Amino acid sequence: MGSRDYARGMESVPCVELPRASEAPLSAACSAQIREALEAFGFVRIANHGIDDRWIEEAYGAFARFFVLPLDAKRAAEIGVGGQRGFTRFGVEHAKGYPVADLKEFFHVGQPASNEGAGSPAYPPNVWPADVQELEAVALRLFRALEGCARRLLCALAESYGLPGDRFGGLVDGGNSILRAVHYPWVRSPPDGALRAAPHEDINLITLLCGATQPGLEIESRGAWVPVVHTPGELVVDTGDMLSRLTNGVLPATPHRVVALREDEGSGQARFALPFFAHARPECDLTAGAPFVSAERPLEDTPITAGEYLAERLREIGLAD
Repeated sequence: MGSRDYARGMESVPCVELPRASEAPLSAACSAQIREALEAFGFVRIANHGIDDRWIEEAYGAFARFFVLPLDAKRAAEIGVGGQRGFTRFGVEHAKGYPVADLKEFFHVGQPASNEGAGSPAYPPNVWPADVQELEAVALRLFRALEGCARRLLCALAESYGLPGDRFGGLVDGGNSILRAVHYPWVRSPPDGALRAAPHEDINLITLLCGATQPGLEIESRGAWVPVVHTPGELVVDTGDMLSRLTNGVLPATPHRVVALREDEGSGQARFALPFFAHARPECDLTAGAPFVSAERPLEDTPITAGEYLAERLREIGLAD
């Protein structure tokens, strides 16, 4: 999988340490630190997140074994439901409004049936490759752990604005969340304008990124692209468009991209990443309310549900018709 030793970077994006006990509520001061970082950058680094590093490493290993399979074997896990489950081939997804496809392939794990909340729709079933039999167990274990961490962070954010924790955190209960394993193969001569991931904002509420095997993540800051590099054991968390809508833009969804290393920087290797996209249940209303809407800050977006918004965005990035 390559080295996971990172140089410390992007020091202006704070690292917030959570309480050691993964179930402990966050203090008001800790919640405020997370909120302030997301308000300023749309990104924050999280330490002491409570997810066992071995679970992350085992998931990386299982997905790596999947991605080296022949294409025909990988396509056996391609089910064609807007990229929501299973394998999506190289060169299919593109950023919204970007004319060139990203240089990546990926695998999606969605809400297990046992985790669907009361009243939630029947999501597409997960699909598991026969050639990597351990993938199901390690992927679902990590999915549940990241879902719990996302809920905890969302509850803390809501409380930092004087709202009940469930105002944000409860939206992910039985939500259409996705664990995405991404493989960025090395491409020596990419098409003009092609990037590993072109500039985009995430669709969902928040994203929890379990590191990556190479640097390459950059955020747009004051008109420049700035690397975001974190140390092992941290998560990188960013605000998605859905949470930005719920807060009327108070929490920005910051454009970010993934670039390949230059050959003189020791590139030539594939890059792997494991982001978790925390989604609301499809029926949830994304309309902002108090304290984010006022005479001084009028409502920016028209009302829409999470399901309607997701469908719209999937069409825009080439994953649905």
